[in-house]
Formats: sequence, C-alpha cells, structure tokens
Amino acid sequence: MTKRIIAVLTIGLFLVFFTQACTIKLTGASTQGLKTINVGYFENNAQLVVGNLSQNFTEALKNRIRTTTSLSIVQGEADASMTGNITGYTIEPVSIQATNNNVAPIAGANRLTITVNVTYTNKADKKNNFTQSFPAFADFTGDIAGKEQGLIATITKQLTEDIFNKAFANW
Repeated sequence: MTKRIIAVLTIGLFLVFFTQACTIKLTGASTQGLKTINVGYFENNAQLVVGNLSQNFTEALKNRIRTTTSLSIVQGEADASMTGNITGYTIEPVSIQATNNNVAPIAGANRLTITVNVTYTNKADKKNNFTQSFPAFADFTGDIAGKEQGLIATITKQLTEDIFNKAFANW
C-alpha cells in the first residue's frame, strides 16, 4: 500500500515537473532570428479623427505582440520594426430604409471602417518585409455616439490580428 502511494506521488511529481518544463505555443507565429521589435506610434491621418484612436491602436498592437510572442518591444534599434499610420476612418450606409411621402430614404445600417497602413521590416529575413494597407469594419444600426468606442475596440482587435498574422504567421 505504501509503495503504491509512493509510486503515485512519484508519477504525479514527474508529470508536474515535466509539463512545467515543456510548453508549446499554438499561435503559428514565427519570430525566428528576432529578439526585439520597435513598434512606432500610429498617427491618425484620416479625415475624421477620434482623439484616442492612435494611442489605443498603437498600444493594442504592442499588446498583441507582447502577449503572443517572446519579442521584447524596444525604442530605437531593433531586429524588426513596425511603423505606419491610420489612413481611414469612415462611416457609410450599408442598407437603406424606404420612407413615406417623398421623404429621402435613411440608412437602416451603417458601417464604420478603419484603415491602417503598415510597414514591417524584418532584418533577419528581408523576404518577410511588407508595406500594406489593412482595412477592417463593423456594422451598426442607429446613432454611433453610444457605440463608437465599442466598435473601435472590435475593429482594432481585427486589425491587430490581421497585421500580426501578416508579419509573423505569413498569412
């Protein structure tokens, strides 16, 4: 009985230490040859400007890289760099509702689209370098006033995922 308890404890401890030592990330991200990255401030150059969009987008992109890779985000010289700007912030109707008695039709649903231009430079593997425009959107109904920050967060998440995948997963 005592031998059985010792055997179970030994196996249990072995499994604990073994699983602690072996970790596998299933992100699909390849940062081979890279240890550092410089992520520049993404200035908002769109015609419509939301005050906190540049800061929030830049920090969301840094956070995506920080939490999904082992890269250190640094200022100045780095193994890779990601720079760019926000080039578009548009609100457009996507469906029209008919109205009565010769009144102009109104939007039944609208689309908020944010476009970001990104330049990625990888000193370890220059074939991964790119300059590309990334658009993302979210549809909404009614007035945008109470929904804007939530829509921006949703779009920012999609943009950072698309940019990350292009830079590190080569999608």
